[in-house]
Amino acid sequence: MDQPIEPKNIERYANNLNDYDDSNVVRRAVTHNGILKTAADFEANPKMDPVFSIDVSDQRVSDQKRSGRCWLFAALNTMRTKVENDFNVPKDFELSQAYIFFWDKFEKSNYFLNNVINTAEQPLDSRKVSFLMATPQQDGGQWDMLCALIEKYGIVPKSAMPETANSENSSELNAALNTQLRHDAVILRKMINDGQKAEIINAKRDDMINEIYRMLVYSLGKPVEKFNFEYRDQEKEYHIDENITPKAFFQKYINLDLEDYVSLINSPTEDKPYNKTYTVEMLGNVVGGRPIKHFNLPIEELKKLTIKQLEAGETVWFGSDVVKDTDRKQGIMDTRLYHVDELMHTDMSLTKAQRLDYGESVMDHAMVITGVDIVNGKPTKWKVENSWGDKVGTKGYFVMSDDWFNEFVYQVVINKKFLSEKEKEEQQQAPKILAPWDPMGTLA
Repeated sequence: MDQPIEPKNIERYANNLNDYDDSNVVRRAVTHNGILKTAADFEANPKMDPVFSIDVSDQRVSDQKRSGRCWLFAALNTMRTKVENDFNVPKDFELSQAYIFFWDKFEKSNYFLNNVINTAEQPLDSRKVSFLMATPQQDGGQWDMLCALIEKYGIVPKSAMPETANSENSSELNAALNTQLRHDAVILRKMINDGQKAEIINAKRDDMINEIYRMLVYSLGKPVEKFNFEYRDQEKEYHIDENITPKAFFQKYINLDLEDYVSLINSPTEDKPYNKTYTVEMLGNVVGGRPIKHFNLPIEELKKLTIKQLEAGETVWFGSDVVKDTDRKQGIMDTRLYHVDELMHTDMSLTKAQRLDYGESVMDHAMVITGVDIVNGKPTKWKVENSWGDKVGTKGYFVMSDDWFNEFVYQVVINKKFLSEKEKEEQQQAPKILAPWDPMGTLA
């Protein structure tokens, strides 16, 4: 039953302000300083000093600038640590984010057009078609999507394909691509519903992908096929590897079996029992490539496995909700940072499951865990390599409290050798298919 707000209600609400002796003080402080600055608890900061008992990496932090490529930066940052350790490359060495970005945009466009064809007989106002058309492609992605790209296209150093204006600020490129893809969707849906033959439709789709390739070359440059890898190591010794391909570079300098790395999530919602696997419908980039697969485990298990990988000297890619309880300037992620509920004299408490179910929290950023501080056998805080440049945090590194890990970390990527035998077996299960809009797909 609808219930309007009556004048008498407003009068009562206004009178209820007198129930709080500090209401005038709070109003003056909040209107002048803003909510978070007024609610900040600066006593939390000293507890988050950037010193860790296990500290795997201090490489120079990269900068994704005005783009949503955090997942690419985080993944490439885990890999460049290995190159630095194995080949003693300079601390400022980076792998090319623009190279992977190009192929991701290219493959996502084809993935979208295939989904358009597969849903062409559904009405435009169906939820799946509406979801597709809302964002034909964008910058985000998942670890498995990165693996699919590397397996197909390899990887190159940043010197072989540097950043461009459109990789550093992707808004104009995204707008142009999405307009083109929606235009193409109109044509493909009409062809299918008019009964055109499959070979004619596929030929048209191929013409569309040809146009996307041209747009990407104009915006990001043409991806290199062979290049010279030239550098001086940290002892100033000169090295050159001539005429190497992106796949050969990956095999020689990174040399990881990507099949060894699996996505573990923590989603304590009723629809996702622990020790089961999940995938997300219509989420991916490379058609026929590595599919998205998440293995859901309790948060304490994610932390235990993360520590095992750090102890072995390897960093950890992870997905989280970075906007929650984060001081970007100080580089602190801590649930004790702000007390908005106390400030507003209200109860804002939600469990992690409730935040996911009710849209309060989703994965929105990927970073790299590079260290942990263990006191009396338990983690107290974690060292995080971000991709927002070196002007925030401690030269770009953030400190994450253990409680923040509990509440806002949703995914880690772990070498399956650290899993128990039971977990390895469970991870092999066929995944349950989640809806395209499920929270475990939002990072992409």
